[in-house]
Amino acid sequence: MSAFHSSDAIEISRGKRAAISIAMVAALLGLPLWWKTTETYRASLPYSEIKGLETLQLKLTVPVEIIFTKGTLTPVQQRRIPSSESKARDAVLDAQTSFTINYEFKYRVSTSEEEKALGLQSLKDVDSTLQQLNKGTQGSIALYILQESNTLLPQGMGVYIGKHRRALVRSILEISLHLEEFLFTIKKKVEHVIQTMTFTDESIITALSDRITIGKFTREDYVNSRRTFKSSPGYEITFSLLNPDPKSHDVNWNISFASDKYIQPFLEKLQPVANFSVDSQILYYAVLGVTPRFEKVTSSYILNSYNLPHVINPVEARLGSSAASLYPVLNFLLYVPEYSHTPLYVQDIDGRKVSTNAFHSPRWGGIMVYNVGYGNPEDLQFPVYIDIDMVRVMEVFLTQLRLLLGITEVTLPESYQIESPGNEGITDWELDRLLWSRVVENIATVTTTLTSLAQLLDQIGNIVINDVVASEVYHAVTSVQNALSELEAGQLESAFQASKEAITSSEKAFFDPSLLHLLYFPDDQKFAIYIPLFLPMAVPILLSMLKIVKEYKESKKESIKTD
Repeated sequence: MSAFHSSDAIEISRGKRAAISIAMVAALLGLPLWWKTTETYRASLPYSEIKGLETLQLKLTVPVEIIFTKGTLTPVQQRRIPSSESKARDAVLDAQTSFTINYEFKYRVSTSEEEKALGLQSLKDVDSTLQQLNKGTQGSIALYILQESNTLLPQGMGVYIGKHRRALVRSILEISLHLEEFLFTIKKKVEHVIQTMTFTDESIITALSDRITIGKFTREDYVNSRRTFKSSPGYEITFSLLNPDPKSHDVNWNISFASDKYIQPFLEKLQPVANFSVDSQILYYAVLGVTPRFEKVTSSYILNSYNLPHVINPVEARLGSSAASLYPVLNFLLYVPEYSHTPLYVQDIDGRKVSTNAFHSPRWGGIMVYNVGYGNPEDLQFPVYIDIDMVRVMEVFLTQLRLLLGITEVTLPESYQIESPGNEGITDWELDRLLWSRVVENIATVTTTLTSLAQLLDQIGNIVINDVVASEVYHAVTSVQNALSELEAGQLESAFQASKEAITSSEKAFFDPSLLHLLYFPDDQKFAIYIPLFLPMAVPILLSMLKIVKEYKESKKESIKTD
């Protein structure tokens, strides 16, 4: 009998040890292993640096070189003139956005080579020769101060702005003034010239439209911010010829030659800004979305300004380029009206005919109506052969392209004269103006994207943050910080390149497919899946442990009573 009881005690003890061993393995090894293998991998991110970007304090430094030509300074003033000085002003837009504009002035007198160049008869030759002597850097400008009696500038002209990064300014000051007063007046006089060739407060505010409220905009700023295409690494330009009546019109357009002559030089100048691709197509039986109104007085057809938005929709469905493109598409349409709707004119909001007979749509493109002269109706033979005047067409499309890319025309006083950009379609300082706007826009976009991404990942804890996403975020933060530093140092070219890298990395991180939180189970769904698997095993273990604890307490009480 005692042997039987001894055997039962051994089995009970063995069962208890087995239950405790299984419970310990499950608790110390199984549970941590399951928790580790099912946790969401989240690489570390620079949250503190991203939070610092929520408050954006831009510092834009413009290097300005002021060159005094012969006769504008006295010998005493030449000896006392400072080599450099700065002038700064601040603008606070809201609690999180502000910018400071700092003009770094450098003073010197003209060299003998420059004086020789200034002695040329043609302003265009002067500008070209000075460019050969000193090309300057992106974002910097040089202003040559001329005597009031200088005959290089025609009578009535106070400022001449060349194709490059320099201007000639007529001085109307007496050289007998104190040097400090003289320099102060000069700086005040050239401030408008500097803003014309670089940027204005309004252009910076427009570039910061992603960060600030609409109340900060004037009507013109708001229109400009909505008309211009957003900054992008690339753009696709499509020229389309619309021939709605091929039975009446045999249209020929030499778009390849016209693009090479008028568009490609412009796009080559814009290579630092973005990559461009150009293609063309001819669409037959493509009609406008509205029926033009017939005007008896002029025996012509009219497209009113309020009907223009309805013109695009039916045509856009046939273009087919935007759906297959990774980059924004700029559409330029040349429309040859049907014979029954000729001539067709575009009317502005005031009821006047538009001189170019064209209009543009913000962030989309432009349309030009090309009317055909048929001559004597008795001699007409259909289809009428039409040879498009591509010079006239490309002048309109190039103007629209400049507006859509953000190269706006500047309003100047009558005493200003600007040199034509020629075949390139854009001057060096206009390119700099565009880069100033784009670098600020890129920085504003990147800071908004990174802060939004950080908030998203902080709120949804089950999103995986892989190493690729983390690397892009770190690179974006570093690049935008470099862009801010280069802007403050007045290095526009490197600041723009850093901002391009920042916006590319931030968008790669933000739109990475692995960040779709629907790819991963929330915690409550995880437990709903695993509980049916673990519960059948956990219940016997828990019951065994409870029984062991209960028996241990009872045996402890009995031992106390026995004692």
